[in-house]
Amino acid sequence: MHDVIVIGAGLSGLTAAGALKSNGADVVVLEARDRVGGRTHTVELDGVHLDLGGQWLAPDQHRMQQLCRDLGVETFPQFHTGEKILDLAGHLSRYSGAIPSLAPHLLLLMQAALSTVDRKTKKVHPRAPWSARNATGLDAETVEGWARKRIPSQRVRDLMTVGTRVIFGAEPAEISLLQFLSYSAAGGGFLHLAEIEGAAQETRFVKGAQQVANSIATHLGDTIHLEHPVTRLVHGESVTAHTPVGSFTGRRALVCVPPNLAARIDFEPGLGHRSAIQNRYVMGQTIKCHVLYDEPFWRKSGMSGEVVATHGPISVVFDNSPADGSCGALLAFSVGSAGLALGSKSESDRKAVVIGQLQRWFGPKARDVRAYIDRDWAAERFTGGCPVASPVPGALVTYGPALRAPVGSIHWAGTETSERWTGYMEGAVLSGERAAAEVAAAL
Repeated sequence: MHDVIVIGAGLSGLTAAGALKSNGADVVVLEARDRVGGRTHTVELDGVHLDLGGQWLAPDQHRMQQLCRDLGVETFPQFHTGEKILDLAGHLSRYSGAIPSLAPHLLLLMQAALSTVDRKTKKVHPRAPWSARNATGLDAETVEGWARKRIPSQRVRDLMTVGTRVIFGAEPAEISLLQFLSYSAAGGGFLHLAEIEGAAQETRFVKGAQQVANSIATHLGDTIHLEHPVTRLVHGESVTAHTPVGSFTGRRALVCVPPNLAARIDFEPGLGHRSAIQNRYVMGQTIKCHVLYDEPFWRKSGMSGEVVATHGPISVVFDNSPADGSCGALLAFSVGSAGLALGSKSESDRKAVVIGQLQRWFGPKARDVRAYIDRDWAAERFTGGCPVASPVPGALVTYGPALRAPVGSIHWAGTETSERWTGYMEGAVLSGERAAAEVAAAL
């Protein structure tokens, strides 16, 4: 019998397994995929490392920063020098700075809206958002409903919508205001999640983000069993995890997959409120589209490669060129309902749509594509979407306290359970460390 069965070899599961094993526990890690890394996945295309999943670090994501130092993982700054493009309801303009250039009255409305969001965020603690004042009302109201009442300008609402879509992979009508505020608070504020310099998109990995998971997995060795999807978990005084390949028994189980995937496991006996909350989590819709060029031609025109678009199939674009400057690369995000529509097309059709949009923004040189690859995370069987799973409106207050609470011999990790940097790699690592300490104390 093992001491601990860890389900999921993403960053949370690997971190937890590493911590438990270093403390002398007999650990086995069961992973459904044929790889480790979860929502980080790095591929090499035409000699360039590209992250199909998570790819950025913030300066205040201290555990991930320390992991990179410990593991010898090299990083470099996200390029963001030059003018950005704003595609506002079909009208193109250029701007510098963090906030798009708008007419003076719209800029005042934008600043007022951001200030209001910041004030409300500070009143919600991500450890227990259900304890906030009027939490029930905040959880019943969607971000879209609040914006319609509080922001009189459609254009300003559209810009706020872009940020919400990219951060959650969902439409504002799908996210409760309480979840929005709690999530923002966990990452240092809405603008901190949306910006580059000093914020969530400041730093990239030279050889891709999955290198962190791969390095941890190397130390764990044959503790990890790939292509072992857990379909049934029988728990009581001990736990037995059943997979199509075989069964594993342990004293404790640590489930390190997002709530929507945990809902697919048949738990015997049932989980009560924990089952209720994981059945009410929905994963975001995100397609990451990478386009390679011989050089970053937009830089010669004084452009950063960034685009913010309020309408159409692409919401934002970043310069995604490698650290060594061997070629140019643009990264386009198709998210929310637009991502759902784009995901229904073939890869060749998606490529045509993306390049057509890039040509509109960057001119005819955007047609001279060296290579293209995308990843529709909703089509990933053992992920079901990206970047994060969120509770449906009304669920957080009623069932949220069950998200992290152990159920008998079962414990929970995963970035959705983190009270800091929820939804990010940092949150995954922190949740793994927190859960490992819980399990060690229980053992």
